[in-house]
Amino acid sequence: MTYRKLPTKSGTLLTSLVWGCAGLIVCVSVAMLADILMSGVSQINWAFLTQPPSDSGRSGGIGPILVSTLLILFVCLCAVIPIGLGGAILLAEYLPSASALGRSFRATLEILSSIPSIVFGLFGNILFCDLLGLKFSILSGGLTLACMVLPIFIRSTEQSLQSISNTYRHGGAALGMNKTEVIFQILAPAALPGVTVGLLIGVGRALAETAALIFTSGYVDRMPSSLLDSGRSLSIHIYDLSMNVTGGDANAYATAFILIVLIVLINCFTVAMKDLWMRQRGDIECL
Repeated sequence: MTYRKLPTKSGTLLTSLVWGCAGLIVCVSVAMLADILMSGVSQINWAFLTQPPSDSGRSGGIGPILVSTLLILFVCLCAVIPIGLGGAILLAEYLPSASALGRSFRATLEILSSIPSIVFGLFGNILFCDLLGLKFSILSGGLTLACMVLPIFIRSTEQSLQSISNTYRHGGAALGMNKTEVIFQILAPAALPGVTVGLLIGVGRALAETAALIFTSGYVDRMPSSLLDSGRSLSIHIYDLSMNVTGGDANAYATAFILIVLIVLINCFTVAMKDLWMRQRGDIECL
C-alpha cells in the first residue's frame, strides 16, 4: 500500500505565494491592456493608419511612422538572423564551454544583453551616424537595434542547439555526412523552435525600443524615401505624444494599441511560418 504525503504548511504557503505572484502579474497586465483598449480603440480608423500626423501629432494618423517602424525592424532582422545564427553555431558546435575563448565569448554576450538601451543608442550614434556617415537614418536605427538583439538571439539559439541530443550528431556522422551537413540539415531544423523563441524575444525588444532610436533613427515624422532617410518609430511617437505634446494622450493610446497589435501579429506570423515549415519538412521526410 502506498501513502500520499500530505503537503506541509510551508509547502502550501510557498504554493500560494507563487500563485499569488502569478495572479498579480496577470492582473497588472490585464489592467494595462484594458486601459489602452478603452482609451485607444475609439481613435483608430483607416485614416489614422494611413495619414501623416498633424498638429504635432494631436491629430492625423501614423502612416509614415508605421512604415518607418517596419523598415527599422526589417533592417534589424536582416542583420540579426545571419549573424546570430552563425555566432550561435560557432559557440555551440566549435567552441566548447570549457575553452577559454568560449567562456570569454559567452561572458561578453551576457554582459552585452544587460547593457541599458541608451548606451547602445550612444554607441550607434558614434559608430553608424558619425564614423560610418549614415547620420540619423532608418539604417542607423536598424543596425543599432541589431546590436541590442544579437546577444539575446545568439544565446537562446546556442542553448537550443546544445539541448539537442548527440544522437542526432552521431546519426548524421554514421550516414557519412560532414559536420556542415549535420548542422544545417539535422541540427538547425531540430533547433527551430528555440530559434523562433529567441527571434520573437528580440523582435519584441526591438519594436518597443525608444532610447536607442532617438539617437540613431531620428525624430522626423514624415514618410521615409529610403533607408538613409530619417524616420520616427512607434515607440518614439508614443513617448513624444505623452511627454512633450499637450493634448496628445488620445493618439498616444491609439498608437500604443497599434504597437501591441503589431507585436502580436508578428509573433503569430512567425510561429505560423515555423509550424508550416516543420509540417512541410515532415511530409518531405515521410516521402
